[in-house]
Amino acid sequence: MRVHELAKELGSASKDLLARIQALGGEAKNHMSLVEGPILEAVRKSFKQPPADKEKKSEAKAASSKTSPAMKTSSAAPSHRQRKIETEKKSPVGESPAASLPQAAPRKGIEEGKPAPQAVPVSKSPGFIKEEKVAGAAIPAAVKTEISPSGPAAAVAEAIEIQFPIMVGMLAAQLRIKVSDLIKNLMGMGIFANVNQMLNEEIVFKLAGKMGINIKKADDEEEKILHSKFEDKEDAGLLKPRPPVVTLMGHVDHGKTSLLDAIRKTNVAAKEKGAITQHIGAYGVDIPGKGHVTFLDTPGHEAFTAMRARGANITDVVVLVVAADDGVMPQTLEAVDHAREAGCPIVVAVNKSDLPNANPQKVMTGLQKMDLIPEEWGGKTICVKVSAKTGQGIENLLEMLLLEAEVLELKANPDRPAFGTVIEGHISKGSGPVAAVIVQKGTLKVGDIVVCGVCSGRVRALRNDRGKSVREAGPSYAVELTGLNQVPQAGEIFFVAEDEKTARKITEKRILEEREKQSRGAPRHLSLEDLYHRISEGNFKELKLIIKADVQGSVEALAQSLEKLSSEQCRIRVIHGGVGGINESDVMLAAASDAIILGFHVKADPKTQETGEKEGVDLRFYSIIYEAVEDVRKALEGLLEPTYKEVSEGRVQIRKVFKISRIGTVGGGMVVKGKIVRSNRIRILRNLVVAFEGKLSSLKRFKDDVREVAQGYECGLSVEGFEDLREGDVIECYRLDKIATKLL
Repeated sequence: MRVHELAKELGSASKDLLARIQALGGEAKNHMSLVEGPILEAVRKSFKQPPADKEKKSEAKAASSKTSPAMKTSSAAPSHRQRKIETEKKSPVGESPAASLPQAAPRKGIEEGKPAPQAVPVSKSPGFIKEEKVAGAAIPAAVKTEISPSGPAAAVAEAIEIQFPIMVGMLAAQLRIKVSDLIKNLMGMGIFANVNQMLNEEIVFKLAGKMGINIKKADDEEEKILHSKFEDKEDAGLLKPRPPVVTLMGHVDHGKTSLLDAIRKTNVAAKEKGAITQHIGAYGVDIPGKGHVTFLDTPGHEAFTAMRARGANITDVVVLVVAADDGVMPQTLEAVDHAREAGCPIVVAVNKSDLPNANPQKVMTGLQKMDLIPEEWGGKTICVKVSAKTGQGIENLLEMLLLEAEVLELKANPDRPAFGTVIEGHISKGSGPVAAVIVQKGTLKVGDIVVCGVCSGRVRALRNDRGKSVREAGPSYAVELTGLNQVPQAGEIFFVAEDEKTARKITEKRILEEREKQSRGAPRHLSLEDLYHRISEGNFKELKLIIKADVQGSVEALAQSLEKLSSEQCRIRVIHGGVGGINESDVMLAAASDAIILGFHVKADPKTQETGEKEGVDLRFYSIIYEAVEDVRKALEGLLEPTYKEVSEGRVQIRKVFKISRIGTVGGGMVVKGKIVRSNRIRILRNLVVAFEGKLSSLKRFKDDVREVAQGYECGLSVEGFEDLREGDVIECYRLDKIATKLL
């Protein structure tokens, strides 16, 4: 309650009330300040016992009224303040709040000296006061609650259970206060809300703390369902063997798609022979007399990482496809890092083994460098030589996959409501939103109510990978379902709810959380600045790094130097290292693993930098190796000094190079992003690798020297101390902003 409102209620001047509040330990500064919680109750109690000088004045007035007839007549109609003081004297501190309610003025027919009619408790809705006639007088009936009619609720012993999110009106009803009072308190916190606005958990707990109300979060439907569905401890008697889910990964030119086609044509039963009518990215292969295998065709490493980032590790075995005539490539290394981070066993398929120039020994050597030692060389990695063109070795590959599944002892409970993962989603002209899913536990049936992210709906139809309708799908089976109200995102978890009302409540809550997440911005992942703080709290034991450099030797040297910094408090682990510029797949891997990306003599393109900012990933670029090692060491010790943040101003793409006598090499180009400023520093990028860093010696528009050139305009420029400009080079203009390091 604000000071001026409280002063009006207590019949005091705001100035005097401010002095009393400050004497009681309050922080009120003016008449618009808020008084809440224990201070508010203390002020009200202090006014129930007036000071001694006021009592003497009232006694003197009473004595003078006995002798003066004029005063006697005036006492028949006492002032509002006198009536209030008399009422407060009659109301002891221990009385119920109903007895301390302000009494209505006596009617004309009531004789002086008779006791005032008492308030009659009436059970009414909270926040409302109804006038009732008692002994001929209209008085406000007390509300059956512990709340004073003036506003905020008093703290109660038992905590009030509240489900989040909650509307303002419903929250006021559960807290037993007026909606107007609740909105005033929200305005005092800087939140302007109406009666139908939804409030999240953080706001409600902060509001309850300010008002002195004890609340606790009630278990909502989503938490109850997810807790029961993701509970790993199940009755062993209910678990049954399930097929393995296999993901094929590798370099795009090593025959992954052709190998999948060969598996389908060779191992599909006679009645199921032929091409898949509706490709959904996941499909099943029945091996006669041996079992079933579900293959997952990921559209790239990025999609696989996104699924793992959401906690949906549905892959049991990863098949790494390597071409026998090409060997291990950079994307092969990347695929191995993804599989290891997901904790999946790896089976290597050496494809194109039938070619004349095939060199399987070269592939084995490359695998050994990645700690994938083949069984032929005394290791544990299964390597199978196959040919997608002739079908050689495919039967052996499938047998090895089934053998790996037996070792893993894959089991699930089919007799429970289903939950699983969305592989992809699209809109069909005849069916509307369609989601391709893999069931992980339980059995999905037609007619089930499904919740998937912010989508929900009743399953109208299920189709397998061959386009045939099915009535149900058990664990590890891939199907397409229709009936959702919108297209879900790839990687989302889906589960079956009890009814449509429960599903609608869960999706409404998720929509609100998504809006709040967008308003707050991207979540912040680990950075070097807050590394020491996390280690000090004891909840951080491993620093994961992704290293990209211009040459392989730099990657190895930097990785070895950083891993030597490991200690008992924190172990440093390089989860991925590669040659070339930083790409979006690196950012997604860092976001999924909570890792930091270190670039050595390489940069990231604008789209990758935007993805990094969106995902909250810390990208750092270095040109001297000991600076990178020193930064990580200082981060571990909490000694990081103020850093410089690079702010990209613009980019120029060189389209023509001219050799001019007495001037040197001049590049003509177009500003493709931002603006190019002559006074700022520049770097020359050639295939995302830094070729030179320095500054411009000249910048021209036609024949005129200019200070800057905006996006969409052509310009001519020359670089100081660099004459090797080439067509296709990108010149990045940037500035350095000094930022003080803060340990969060």
